Amino acid sequence: MKEKLRRLPDAELEVMQAIWDCQVPAARTEINERLKETHPMAQTTLLTVLTRLADKGFIRIEKEGRSARYIPLISRQDYLAQQSRRFLEQLCGGSLPTFAAALCDSGLSREELAELRDLLERGGL
Repeated sequence: MKEKLRRLPDAELEVMQAIWDCQVPAARTEINERLKETHPMAQTTLLTVLTRLADKGFIRIEKEGRSARYIPLISRQDYLAQQSRRFLEQLCGGSLPTFAAALCDSGLSREELAELRDLLERGGL
């Protein structure tokens, strides 16, 4: 089994999502541009968060002269899979019916639930 990934705090997850959305390797300016609309932050804060992500093993920082490039070491899919499993185990006690009920109660539309059902039936997940 893959190494368990810690759940990232919201600010770190926002930055990680921006990195995943950038072309690899990502420049700080590219990351900042992605964050500008949804989660703007001061440059010093962004640099602190990037350092934390590197310390936690989520990204690698490659220095290029006076600038740096950021490379994700964890894929979005791997992170999502681990956190989904963690949610199922910790909050639903590992019970798929409890998980399904929570999903149905989450405000998903009938169309979204039908799409999910279709994906499950076709083996598209």
